[in-house]
Amino acid sequence: MNYDRLPVNTLVGADKETLRRIVEGREIDEDRLFCYRLTSLLQKILWLFGRGQERKYQRLLSDKPLGCDPFFILGHWRSGTTFVHNIFAQDPHFAHTTTYQTCFPHLMMRWQWLFKFFMNLAIPERRPTDYMPLSVDQPQEEEFALQNTCPITYYNFWVFPKSMREYCDRFLTMKKATREETEEFKEQFQKLVKISIWNTENLHPEGYKYDRLQYLSKNPPHTGKVKILTEMFPEARFLHLRRNPYTVFESSRAFISETMVPLQWNCITMEELEQNILYAYRELYFAYEEQKKCIPEGHLMEVKFEDIEHNPYETIKSVYEKLSLPNWEEAEPRIRKYIESQRRYKKNSYSYEPRTIKLVNEAIGDLIPQMGYDLIKENNNN
Repeated sequence: MNYDRLPVNTLVGADKETLRRIVEGREIDEDRLFCYRLTSLLQKILWLFGRGQERKYQRLLSDKPLGCDPFFILGHWRSGTTFVHNIFAQDPHFAHTTTYQTCFPHLMMRWQWLFKFFMNLAIPERRPTDYMPLSVDQPQEEEFALQNTCPITYYNFWVFPKSMREYCDRFLTMKKATREETEEFKEQFQKLVKISIWNTENLHPEGYKYDRLQYLSKNPPHTGKVKILTEMFPEARFLHLRRNPYTVFESSRAFISETMVPLQWNCITMEELEQNILYAYRELYFAYEEQKKCIPEGHLMEVKFEDIEHNPYETIKSVYEKLSLPNWEEAEPRIRKYIESQRRYKKNSYSYEPRTIKLVNEAIGDLIPQMGYDLIKENNNN
């Protein structure tokens, strides 16, 4: 099935109350009403299967502590977080959220065998935007799963892009979130982490058990929630990735505009989208720079993605060393093998048109030198 012709939205996997709260008070374009109604119908049917998971969660996991706090991969979208996430996921001591879980978080502890079968029929072999491989059990960023479990998520913008800046201020940086919204996010994220670890243990019964598995998070929206994450997980480790801002903007614009096509229930112009991307870029930068002060010494490492591209093996090894991550000896052969397998992968290339340079310079030009990159003059498109 072609991605841009999907008849339903990713909210098909949400619970009834979450879908209601996300949609409440929002404008749905007339030409998207069929998608909304079909999504709502299928959501009601799927929820009949998902209602029993909460009882199982309460019985098995609710009071069960984590064996160790998570490892968070942070950074703006298109900063190389997916590639780095996949590298660390080779380490069997890490647990992760799966692609299946992002779509059906309420069908994790029951019915996986059935709905994975149908999902395998529909999922493309590669991500349509950058051709990265896709599979149901592959490590995936957890924000789509969070969106299907509570409305406290920046990813509501995929559905209602007209509210993109509101979602940025409330749920990306959390600067306008209420105390109740913050607590709801904490509760739902804690639940997602525990279920992800439980699921990893069940996917690999011969591997590490729940108490020894460490949750591996790759989720750009967490970059604006560092203070909350350190409150939840005082011993967590953080890796922050940074990449050339001109490349990040070009890639983000292409990725979001293409991915949004089947998901949106109202529409904005490309010019509005560009300004929203740059607004969020700036807000996320300041939120992270302020909140990273909450991370204990020795628990944070900041890396340029260009350094990982140039020497991935040595850079990843240094992350293990500087953040005192366990299990390097067992993980090393798997990591080396994965890195070697990716040398044939050709990533998208971007050329900086004068208009792109002008947009980026006007929005975040004062920040670019602080990020460690050169400011490109607007009359120079090289």
